[in-house]
This record gives sequence, C-alpha cells and structure tokens, in this order.
Amino acid sequence: MAYRYPDSHVFYRKLGRDFSRIVRGDGCYLYDENGKRYLDAVGGAYAANLGHSNPEIADALARQARSFGYLSGTAFTHGPVEELAAELAATLPGDLDKLYFLSSGSEAVEAALKLARQYWVESGKPGKHKIIALAPGYHGNTLLALSASAREHYKTMFREWLVDVHRVPASYPYRCRCRGQDPQCPVCSGAALEDAIERLGPDTVAAFIAEPVGGSSTGASTPRPEYFHRIREICDRHGVLFIADEILCGAGRTGTWWSIEPYGVAPDIMTLGKGISGGYAPLSAVAAPERILDAIAGGSGDFLHAQTFSHHPVACAAGLAAVRYLKQHKLVERCSQLGVVLHQRLATLKGLPHVGDVRGRGLLAGIEFVEDKATRAPFPRNARFAETFTDAALEAGLTVWPNVGHADGVNGDLVLVAPPFIITEGEIDEVVALLARALQDTLKAVKVVAQ
Repeated sequence: MAYRYPDSHVFYRKLGRDFSRIVRGDGCYLYDENGKRYLDAVGGAYAANLGHSNPEIADALARQARSFGYLSGTAFTHGPVEELAAELAATLPGDLDKLYFLSSGSEAVEAALKLARQYWVESGKPGKHKIIALAPGYHGNTLLALSASAREHYKTMFREWLVDVHRVPASYPYRCRCRGQDPQCPVCSGAALEDAIERLGPDTVAAFIAEPVGGSSTGASTPRPEYFHRIREICDRHGVLFIADEILCGAGRTGTWWSIEPYGVAPDIMTLGKGISGGYAPLSAVAAPERILDAIAGGSGDFLHAQTFSHHPVACAAGLAAVRYLKQHKLVERCSQLGVVLHQRLATLKGLPHVGDVRGRGLLAGIEFVEDKATRAPFPRNARFAETFTDAALEAGLTVWPNVGHADGVNGDLVLVAPPFIITEGEIDEVVALLARALQDTLKAVKVVAQ
C-alpha cells in the first residue's frame, strides 16, 4: 500500500511525498513494514530522548489510563501532575518553581507570552505589551508563537493575521561579521537588545524571548559565554521579562538539565517541552516563579489561558516516568559525556565538500552546508540542498532534521542531529558514516562540483 495523498484518508503535512509505515521501534532504531531499519538520529523531532519502546514509560501510561484518563484542569488536580511538577521544579534554575502543563511547544510559548502580558497588566503597567525576539529564531506555529518566530517561509500565507514582534539579530557566530570573536560586537555581546528596548521605550516592552542554545533556526548555534549575562542585566535594568525557550534545547539535551545553566543566569519564565515526556505523550509546560504568579493571585486570581488538555493525567504520567527515568539512569550526565564523543566524530565532516560548519552542545548538533566555504555563501534556495540531503539520509536509513533560510531569510541549508540519550559510541559512528554517505549522494543529485 502507498501512504501518500490522496490515496490515504490521512491529511499529511506534506502532500507531495510518500510515507513509510513504521511498525516497530527499538532503542535508537525504527523499522518499517518492509523491514527497513532507520537510525533515528534526531529523536523524531528532538523528543525521543529515551529511545523507542521503553517499557517503563509504556507501563506508566497504561497504569494511569486504567485509573482515569482525563480530568479538567479547571476542576481537579491529580497525582501525576503534582508529582511531575515537584520533580521538574527540583531541576529548574533560579526561582522558577511553578509549572503549568500543556500539550505542545507552540502552546507553551503562547501561554508564556500571555503570562508575561497579564503580569504587567495585573502589576499596573498595561502599557508594557511589546515583544522582542531574535532573528533567526523559531518558537512555534500557533499565531502568537509564529509571530515571535523569524521563519519567513512559514509566515507567507498568514502575515495579515500575525502581530508585530520586534527583532534583534541572533548571536550566530558562524554568520556574524566578527565570527563571534569581538566582545564589543553589538550582536554577539547582546547590546543590540538594549538598543531595541531604548528605541521602543522600556515602558512599552513586556518580554524578550530567546532559545539559550539555538534550535533549528540557527542549527545549534551557541552565543559567547557572557551573552546571557548581558541579556539578564539589560532585562533587569529596563524591567523586561526574559523568557527562555527550552522546548527543543532543554530536558538534558545539551548536557545539563536546562541549556541556560552554563551561563549562570536564570530567566523570569521558561518554556519546556519535547523531551520532558520522552516523546511518549504530547506534553509541554510553562515554568514561572511565585513573584510573577503572586501578581495574578492578588489581582484577578485567574491566569487567562485555558486549554482542554492542560494538566492531562496520562500525559503527566508519561512525563513523570520520563523525568524519573532520566534521573535514575543519570542520562543527563550521559548526554554530556556522549556529547563530547558526538562532536569529536562530527568534526571529521568539516573536511568534506560544502560542509561550512559543525557546532552545538551535548547531544545537539548542527551541520551547515554552503556553496563556498571561504565566503560562507549559501546555496541558492532553488537547489533545495537541505531537503535533498534529508531525503538522501532517509534513503540511507538515517533520520535528520532540515532547516532553510537562516543565512539571509531566504537562502541557507542545514540539518540537525539530536539522537536519544541512550545512543552508543558505535551508533554515533554509524550516524557519522551515514551522514557522509548522504552528503555524497546529495552532491550527485544536485550536480554540485565538490570543493
């Protein structure tokens, strides 16, 4: 049977391609109905950090479903949500210790931005409504989250529905004029944020949102070590809430529980998702401190954001089992250790044609492709290099995640690797070998002359 539109009754996201039907998962591997094996080097969408078919997580889901499957978060609380909140609160930076659970990363960003706005209104400062975000940057696909994202090809059809979000350039060393080497660079130092706040007027700015380690939009790019210290100081000086988007880069992915930790600062609000349930159930969260929630508790008394599946018992049971599994098996520490191996092995790809940069932290890595290594000139968009590479990798039995447009808003090709934390050194070697094979096949497909 062909799994494609319009032959199937499924409304696929991509209507012009065939889909393999997966029938089984085992650790870092997936198997389709024809017996083909795929090494899942990106955890689906950065979510399957415990690997596939983990029996402990599956049993936790089943136990909770047998007790009760659903409760309204506006009427009741329950064991899984209370215990998961406590387990996560013990890992969070700064004074973040209250969690609001939702189903997806986009929902969490939407809720976090609304929380920031409601906080200022309840605090007697209704003029603070503007949002500042980074470009490149990505925070989700619901309308407010998409507004905060700098992903132009996602916005084309919906621009008239989006709100105005102000942008500053992301700290992106490979693409910056200074290559991340100048501590006085307005972009790499964070000074560009202060300029934007002063230009807009501090009394009008509610929040600044950023990923502490770049996700798909900058291909796991990391800023200078002092960048977020400066960001924190700027936000404090001007009374702006700093929202850290840890949906992709958090939950141990970069080798610490939260990717903001090595910078030595804490955000005012944080979004969590993907790996907090190991991908076994749709689950995300907003983390906030009492000082923000107290303003609402002493005002209207209600956070004005509700969704049917918030605080879902079965999803929270999956999250609780996943977080406890991460702690019990010290998988965050393992992620840090295996991350060193991953980046050592991936560094060998830099010698291959058209690999401009390999970067990242922990078990998150980005590989950026360029037409010219010396000038960092990207391939023209019509070459569809990242998409072709991803298809070649899949054909070779490897899943990766592509992104485009980061170089100038239109052009730019990269792929990301984010394997499960249980990956072995031998499997890392397999990932690198398959990446090299996919690159060779891609260069043939797009008829690129090797540099």
